[in-house]
Formats: sequence, structure tokens, C-alpha cells
Amino acid sequence: MNRFKSTIEDFDKINKEDPHKELVNGKEVPKEWIYGVRMSEMLMEFCPSASEILRLAARCQHIKRWVIPREEFPMDRKGYLLWRTKLKKFHGELAGSIMRQNGYGEGEIQKVDDLLNKRRLKTDPEAQTLEDVVCLVFLKYYFDGFIEKHREEEGKLVDIVQKTWKKMSDKGHKAALSMPHSEQALRIIQKALE
Repeated sequence: MNRFKSTIEDFDKINKEDPHKELVNGKEVPKEWIYGVRMSEMLMEFCPSASEILRLAARCQHIKRWVIPREEFPMDRKGYLLWRTKLKKFHGELAGSIMRQNGYGEGEIQKVDDLLNKRRLKTDPEAQTLEDVVCLVFLKYYFDGFIEKHREEEGKLVDIVQKTWKKMSDKGHKAALSMPHSEQALRIIQKALE
């Protein structure tokens, strides 16, 4: 088996341990495992020529995320940013150790770490592609649930879409607008873009 395939399998094996489940086609599946699969599928749809390194970064974006729960940080903006910073560092280190076991060199490991930590977002096209894919996966699979959860806070929903939009490239915007959206999601997206 080649190193790419075995690394992806190792990422998946860890993410299948996620105690949090999501219902997909009537079947409960581990939440972070299905997120990784969706990231890979969206990347190949959005950028079929993605490099091996970018494909690895997409798959391990949330690796073992459940071990650092959001609730352990203050429930404000500062707490959220602290949580995200700690997660990115953790994802990069864990992905790096798995890549190392599978024969990847330090330069390749560093590149995945850079992508996961969103370093050089505006200067590295692969970092921008990964950011676009993260946003597209959110809009396709998680936005409707987010709307349900924050139904009474339309201003917050519009703000989230505007922030998401700012992170995306023109190519990402086109992909987002060409996706099928629920009526409620489309209304909020249109409001955000006015």
C-alpha cells in the first residue's frame, strides 16, 4: 500500500473513534470521520488537480477534534479564538506524527501543518483552496443545521455568511452560488450579499 493511502486510512481510523454521531442516510456515523470524507470529496470536486499534500490536509482538518471540547473555553469571541488556535496546533501535530510513521519527510509534514494552521492564507494558493473547501463543506452540509440552531438570530446568521464570504476566493464564491441551497439558506445568503 502506498504512503498516501495508508496515511488517509490512519486519519480515518482515528476519526472513526469519534463518540459524537451524525445521521447520514438513516445511519449513525462518527461525526469527524464523515467531515473528513466530505472535505476530501469537496476538494476533488472543487480542485481535481489538488496535490497529495493538500489532499492530506483536507482529510485531517478536524482529526480527533472531540478531545478539545469548545465548552472548556470561555463562551465569548476570545474563548472561541483560543479554542481554534489550540485545535489547529493539535491537528497539525497529530497529522504530522501519522505522516512521519508513513514515511513523509519533514518538509511535507511542515506544509500540511502550515495549511491546517492557515499560514500564508493570502499568498499560498493551496491555503486558499483549503479555506474555500472548508467554507463550501459548511454551506453544503452544516449551514441548515446552524440556521435551525440560531433561528431567532438572523443578524448573526447574515454576519456568519459575510465572514465566510470574505475568506473565500472568486472561484469559491462561484462554487457556493452554484450549489443547491434550501430556501432559508438561500434567503440568508442573498441578504448577506446585498
